[in-house]
Amino acid sequence: MSVVLRALCPVETQVAHPPGYPLFTMMSSLMLSLLPLSSPAHSINVLCAVFGAGASGALCFTVCRVAEPGPGAVLAGGVFAVSRLVWQWSVVAEVFSLNNLFVGVLFSLSACFHCADTVQQKKKFALWGALFCGLSLCNQHTLVLYVVVIIPWALLHLYTHNGLSFFDLVSLGTCFLAGFVPYMYLPVSSYLNRARWSWGDQTSVHGLLTHLLRAEYGTFSLAKTNESLNLLEMLRAQWNHCVNDLTVPVLALALLGMLLSLRSRLRCIFVCLIVTMVSIYSVFFAWRANLNIEKPLLLGVVERFWLQADAGVCVLAGLGLSWLVCCLTGHLGKGTVWNTGAWILTAGLISHMISLNHRDCDQSSNDVVDRFSREVVLSLPQGSLVLTRGDLPGNTLRYQHYCQSLRPDLSLVDQEMMTYNWYVAKLQRHLPGVTFPGHRWDPVNAVEKKTFSIEQFLKRNLQPVFVCIGLTEGDPSWEGSFSRWPWGVCEQLLPVKTPFDPKKWAQKTHNLYNWSEPHDSFHPGSWERVANEEMWQARMKTAFFLFDLAENAEKEQQGRLYEISYKLYCQIVDSQVDYPANWDKNLALAAERLLQSGGRGYGLDSLMSRSIRHFSRYLKREPSDPQSKAIRSIITHLRKEREKFRDRQKA
Repeated sequence: MSVVLRALCPVETQVAHPPGYPLFTMMSSLMLSLLPLSSPAHSINVLCAVFGAGASGALCFTVCRVAEPGPGAVLAGGVFAVSRLVWQWSVVAEVFSLNNLFVGVLFSLSACFHCADTVQQKKKFALWGALFCGLSLCNQHTLVLYVVVIIPWALLHLYTHNGLSFFDLVSLGTCFLAGFVPYMYLPVSSYLNRARWSWGDQTSVHGLLTHLLRAEYGTFSLAKTNESLNLLEMLRAQWNHCVNDLTVPVLALALLGMLLSLRSRLRCIFVCLIVTMVSIYSVFFAWRANLNIEKPLLLGVVERFWLQADAGVCVLAGLGLSWLVCCLTGHLGKGTVWNTGAWILTAGLISHMISLNHRDCDQSSNDVVDRFSREVVLSLPQGSLVLTRGDLPGNTLRYQHYCQSLRPDLSLVDQEMMTYNWYVAKLQRHLPGVTFPGHRWDPVNAVEKKTFSIEQFLKRNLQPVFVCIGLTEGDPSWEGSFSRWPWGVCEQLLPVKTPFDPKKWAQKTHNLYNWSEPHDSFHPGSWERVANEEMWQARMKTAFFLFDLAENAEKEQQGRLYEISYKLYCQIVDSQVDYPANWDKNLALAAERLLQSGGRGYGLDSLMSRSIRHFSRYLKREPSDPQSKAIRSIITHLRKEREKFRDRQKA
């Protein structure tokens, strides 16, 4: 499985995260019923691949309808299909390939409407267009920026051709509203409340509007954050994506298509429609995309939304190539030569993009996220309560637990969701082993009526409780009553009076996972990279925890904790060839602290040498560390001390 599923497995009537995606959810559920493959994720991945193929075909048809069948049409569909982002998001269970299909269908219907010979034909395509405008908004709301351009354009077109009566307006409005029928799924599903995991309470008008407008995320924003990026910087990033992923020849053909459209009023109107939609969408999205794209993972979140504009660019490129062939043939003759050259150019561009993107986009053997979640779920004790935090543990653990029926004895509670008013009311009945001491968790103001703190929650639930990954900040109430002990990528919350044997705990958590993926082996913007990094860092969490305990421990306990921490670090680092850079720093610190504690049976020379070696190795790998100056002074000091020690040994 190469995707972090956004919603629960669609075999249950659940509501996906805002704005609900009812059409995608229902189609996924139908796919699981008609074509159950090796796993739910596999079935929906195949469905999304079909959506992606349909989108490519729709762009090809658009060019055929506006220009003519030929290399330009194949270029539009082919380049779009094998471009990096389209390929990447057409082989995973996500809503973007369905959005691409709707973009292609709207382009195709607009082309048919524009090129229709009679008013009656235009009316027929206008009705279909109105229906699909409504349907498309049942998936990705970003398409509203295309719809608000298409609707007035089509109405004006009908009006100028004397094809817009009151009855026609009513018919078009009815078809448009009929497209929203899938949204009836949300209140029905919420009312039935059969799903073990669902988002929101849509049984009231307020709850439905909250979900549709993404109020919990931030309406018209990507995330609930105050971060913002300069509009020009975001547009520059999108332009760089077009240059790198769609290639310069495709952009040149798109520009040529805009220029050649000026030769004909019929062509110019349609090209202006495409250019207007792409321009408005790109500027609006750049304005509202409030994520820091300097972080690779967040860039991966943002760039998925550029697909909608890429479709327009590919259509313009296809039209540019088709009209260029027509223009050259009309002025110079030898149409066969120009047509053959266009086919060669099309084949060359598509082949080049396939060779460029195949390695990164081939997910046929990628099961990293699936194995990550399986390892985490299987490592937990019987009957555990797991408090998940973030997309990676939350979505993947729910997928294994609910969709794959793995570890039905566990209880999964999402920390962020527990702060929403609807969570406890809607999902408590599906978590029979969990006690909620109020209507919602308020990390900031737990004294408010009907809310509770995390400490109150933990005291009411006596089963083993784990947090994956980390606890939501803002509620320190647990710190006086509970401790967090490392358990791989998770941590177990235990009462502070629980006896702690560092040696036994180290043995218990030493080999929790069977993980063999090489370090630093995935694209920085991928969830596979995050999952792999979490697994690698999990190997040293116990050693780090013991070192941290030693820093604040009594003197008689300090040396023992440093010794166990150092031993664990040596075992972990010495067993690997390539590993995270911070391991060198941590091992060097552990050796230096153990040295200060007298060595506890380890040779002082070996401890100094180990500390020097790993501090030096760390500086080579991370030369920009803010503490580099202090580390160099420690290395110099240790070398002097080692020389003195060796001189004393010789004497």
